[in-house]
Amino acid sequence: MYILLCGDGSFYTGSTKNLERRLHQHQKSQGAIHTQLNQPVELVYSEIFDRIDYAFFREKQIQNWSHEKKKALIEGRIDELKKIAKKKFIR
Repeated sequence: MYILLCGDGSFYTGSTKNLERRLHQHQKSQGAIHTQLNQPVELVYSEIFDRIDYAFFREKQIQNWSHEKKKALIEGRIDELKKIAKKKFIR
């Protein structure tokens, strides 16, 4: 599972069995439409899983997060991640 920072400041979250190859595809505008339209892209975060279905599950989980929460994950601000998650349920 990986997160790319796109040229427009958005994040793209994906999963793959070969991160190096997939990153190259995104950088050459051969990946997803979002990354094709928002070049350049830069790898800012990744997690490794033993099984692709686990990576896909994690990808879908993170895709539903806010930009703020993804940024906290990327920057390793775990305490803030917890606060953001709590705020969601308190409202």
